Amino acid sequence: MESTETTTEKTHIKLKRNMEARHLFMISLGGVIGTGLFLSSGYTIHEAGPIGTILAYGIGAVVVYLVMLCLGELSVAMPETGSFHVYADRYIGPGTGFTVAILYWLTWTVALGSEFTAAGLIMRQWFPNSPTWIWSALFMAVIFISNALSVRFFAETEFWFSSIKVIAIVIFIIVGFLAIFGVIPIKGTTHAPLFTNLFKDGLFPNGFKAVFTTMLTVNFAFSGTELIGVTAGETKDPGKNIPRAIHTTLLRLVIFFIGSIVVMSALIPWQKAGVNQSPFVLVFNSIGLPFAGDLMNFVVLTAILSAANSGLYASTRMLWSLAHEGMIPLKYAKTNSHDVPMLALCLSMIGGIFALVSSVVAASTVYLVLVSISGLAVVIVWMAIALSEINFRKNFLKSGHDLSELKFKTPWYPIVPWAAFIMSLLSCILIVFDPNQRSALFYMIPFLIICYGVYYGKEYLKKRRN
Repeated sequence: MESTETTTEKTHIKLKRNMEARHLFMISLGGVIGTGLFLSSGYTIHEAGPIGTILAYGIGAVVVYLVMLCLGELSVAMPETGSFHVYADRYIGPGTGFTVAILYWLTWTVALGSEFTAAGLIMRQWFPNSPTWIWSALFMAVIFISNALSVRFFAETEFWFSSIKVIAIVIFIIVGFLAIFGVIPIKGTTHAPLFTNLFKDGLFPNGFKAVFTTMLTVNFAFSGTELIGVTAGETKDPGKNIPRAIHTTLLRLVIFFIGSIVVMSALIPWQKAGVNQSPFVLVFNSIGLPFAGDLMNFVVLTAILSAANSGLYASTRMLWSLAHEGMIPLKYAKTNSHDVPMLALCLSMIGGIFALVSSVVAASTVYLVLVSISGLAVVIVWMAIALSEINFRKNFLKSGHDLSELKFKTPWYPIVPWAAFIMSLLSCILIVFDPNQRSALFYMIPFLIICYGVYYGKEYLKKRRN
């Protein structure tokens, strides 16, 4: 009887490949275009100056592309949901696999809390007398339903969210360059600004060091590209669609991020850029575009909901993967008739609600620790992806396989994965020089020790029972 129940339980933990190429393309594109570009880019410009910011985002784009090349070989060879935690488990160690999954789950659940708060605050700009929590609760319900109906419904929702963001950025870049060259007039000026603002205070007005101390902010802006790996287990024809999405990553990042940064820096003096108002709104206001604030607030709201949608999906699949690999109870991997792991989905949403509550009740203690840890978590995940690729290739060849068997190969091995690992590691270490972000490192180290302690403590108790 017991074995029959176990067999029945295992038949309800499968996920289906219902995502099409267009879904994967937009999720990989939309996953990286969020508040990091629409809001945090202003902070980076203010800290590092225009040229410093372009350089920081350029370095960030290269790091992400190197990581994606590593993830490409792994996810095409082994297309599994929650992929990078599975790869870390197999090719680094089970303790690292467990820690990577917890870090990634925490990253997105903390993001959920901040996204729902931000969405509520944006709605208050249109409805000033309404309480923020009502809008936050409404958006929670919308995002939960999007994920609960089916993976295809989630993918379709995310496709349209991402489309709005992409269209907005393309329009922003086109209008911005027309303003830079004087085709569209700037309020208060009679001549084309060209690129004077980029150089007039020197290449690095706050020093060259600022380029590197802002790298954590840049990495946060680029986080989401690794979602391709999370979707691998639910993507149709991963051997064809995943490489296609990866190969265009660097080009997209350069066009959307660096193109936007060039426009912002050329049209706004770097001293006026910050995080109090989206630099996109500042640019449109300087052009005198009617309803610029409302239009950009709508786009930012879309970006926030898109990030929350992707975040809930990613954190749910990470819990499903942990259960599927036997690291947490199997019940969290059970799926319903729509092939959605509902228990994992509910737990991830509760985590997001907890993060939201802590941001109000314990902003200077609990929430500060959560945000600090989640800020570094994605970079540590990237390091784990690079190291997994190094060890996977070694094991693959050692076991008698030939490289011709791989449908997607990381080029310039082992230079690419080692470069990805070292550059990610450096971006973690360099925040020691930024007093505003230094606490992230101090909170992260004890958290990593706790994660490893929990895993190996659990394994020790399991052996004792057996």
